[in-house]
This record gives sequence, structure tokens and C-alpha cells, in this order.
Amino acid sequence: VQLQASGGGLVQAGGSLRLSCAASGRTFSSCAFTWFRQAPGTEREFVAAISSTGGSTYYEDSVAGRFTISRDNAKNTVYLQMNSLKPEDTAVYYCAAVVGFGLGSQITDYDYWGQGTLVTVSS
Repeated sequence: VQLQASGGGLVQAGGSLRLSCAASGRTFSSCAFTWFRQAPGTEREFVAAISSTGGSTYYEDSVAGRFTISRDNAKNTVYLQMNSLKPEDTAVYYCAAVVGFGLGSQITDYDYWGQGTLVTVSS
């Protein structure tokens, strides 16, 4: 599975962005997906995950209620809708995948990683 993240950019606090993660390969519907982020000088941290069926999602506490992860199996794409953005959301955002049900929150739970996309939230 190859992953290509896009959609990052500069936005003011309170604004919104939608990240996309396009996946190649014929196993998309069998994969669970996640978004992680990494701010400068910090470790990569879990943001959100969606199961292979799309019926289950899981969020890190600081983004719950503001971010929504979703998937479109017809387009082989996973999305992260980010609303009410805060300066502390500034980071490089990475998508990742694993074959199986998913919803893990550890880096080691995922086998395939895309390149990151930078999100900058100005105050």
C-alpha cells in the first residue's frame, strides 16, 4: 500500500482544513487507517483512526469533537476534516495504514506510511 497525503496549508485559528490520504493498491477496503502528527521537537503522536469497515473511529482526546476521520472506498481515499483549529494543532500530519480491523494508537500498529503534509495554524 502506497499512501499520498495532501491538503495541508496555513490557516488562522478557528479555521478548517481537510486532509486527504490517497492509497494505491487493491487492498484499500481491507485496511484500517490513521492520522498521526508531529510538531517540531516532539514525538509523533496519534490523532485519529478508522477501522477497515469504516464503522468505528477513535480520536485522541484533544481533537475529539473538532476532527473527523472518514473514508471513501470508491476513491481509495481517507480524509481528516479539521475544524476549530488551534495553534497547537500545528504539525506535520502523516497518514498510515495496516491490513486488518485497526484502531490502534501506536506507531507500531501500522505498517504503511505516507509522507507528511504540513498544517500551520496562526494565532
